[in-house]
Amino acid sequence: MTAHILFIAGADADLRLPFVRAVRDHGFRVSMAASGGGAAFDRAGIEFVQFPFDRFISPLSDWRAIRRLRNILSQLRPDIAQGFDTKPCLMLPLAARDPDLLVIRTICGRGWVYSSRSPAAMCARLAYRALHGIAARRTNATVFQNRSDRAFFEGHGIAGAQGVVIPAGGGGIDPESFEQALQGAPTAAALRAELGLGSAEVVITVSRITRQKGVPALLRAAELVHRQRPKVRFLLAGPRESEGPLAISEADLAAHESYVIAIGPRTDVPALLRMADVFAFPTEYSEGVPRVLLEAALASLPIITTSMPGCLEVIEDGITGRVVPPRSPEKLAEQILAALVHRDKSAAMAARLPERVRTNFSVAGGAERHAALYRALLADRSNSRAATATKTGLDASADLARSFGSSARSVSDPDE
Repeated sequence: MTAHILFIAGADADLRLPFVRAVRDHGFRVSMAASGGGAAFDRAGIEFVQFPFDRFISPLSDWRAIRRLRNILSQLRPDIAQGFDTKPCLMLPLAARDPDLLVIRTICGRGWVYSSRSPAAMCARLAYRALHGIAARRTNATVFQNRSDRAFFEGHGIAGAQGVVIPAGGGGIDPESFEQALQGAPTAAALRAELGLGSAEVVITVSRITRQKGVPALLRAAELVHRQRPKVRFLLAGPRESEGPLAISEADLAAHESYVIAIGPRTDVPALLRMADVFAFPTEYSEGVPRVLLEAALASLPIITTSMPGCLEVIEDGITGRVVPPRSPEKLAEQILAALVHRDKSAAMAARLPERVRTNFSVAGGAERHAALYRALLADRSNSRAATATKTGLDASADLARSFGSSARSVSDPDE
């Protein structure tokens, strides 16, 4: 019988579609429960169940979502359920009640709770750590995307059983799909004309336009770069209005409008990367392995990023890109200028990245390692069931023998 894997994710579940397909190619039945991306799964012929939940802190809404997930698990009855991102990884172990269900958490970075220095995040950290402790006891395996996260969870006693590192676990990049996305895409010249860039040097950032992604530092760095190289344009691609209280305000962006262009979410990211000169990723977020870094790497784009977990899995300072401390706009500006001025050195570092990404962060490689993990868990479950059945049979035989012995003694010695 084909084992059924149910994946649980958030609004951007469609980004995991290549991984889910690759898992299916390993002989598993797959389905997805998520708060978004359903149309992509429907087109791919993969069962999709709507699972709405609030991305932000909302205890009452979270409790309702856990009950909703419990119903989904009861209806679909998968063999393995795997959660991605912070909330699904907490909700899934709390919702799972079937003792035969194998539960996997995927830690896609430590998120805002563990990255922010704000009082709200510090308070939430205590609650989340306690919840992860409960989740760890109800989880059969935990997949980490980088070694730093595994060390953190182990250090706090919340790693649970079978903590394994799979780079870009549950995601990764499909080089063939990336190349296919460039076929028929607008040319660099057409994109420059559309965005009013002309012949300007372009520094692109693809990210949610929020504080924890380091956008304030980027805006300050853009101002510093503009003073020395006024023709440079900074392009921000990604959602802002949906990002709640952490979003960068319209007024903050307007203060830099002469050299910063915010274009919102885009579906043509590969083409935008091909058109740009430098990729800047100033995150202050404890990332898993940022997909956008992998895409920029495949585009052979010179990269400047911060020394946050996850980013360092992809970029080695001075070898494959440039690394700066988070919240350091001056150093960020300095390295952006260096990337633009020293073109040959930047190109040489960027040229080392595509092969590294194909080797270490491909969807195919990640799916293969996940398939091995699924089979090991299923085999353990099967062995455990067999051992239980054997023990039950032995216990029953022993009970029968004791009963038979007692009856024999009664017949042979009625006075006993």
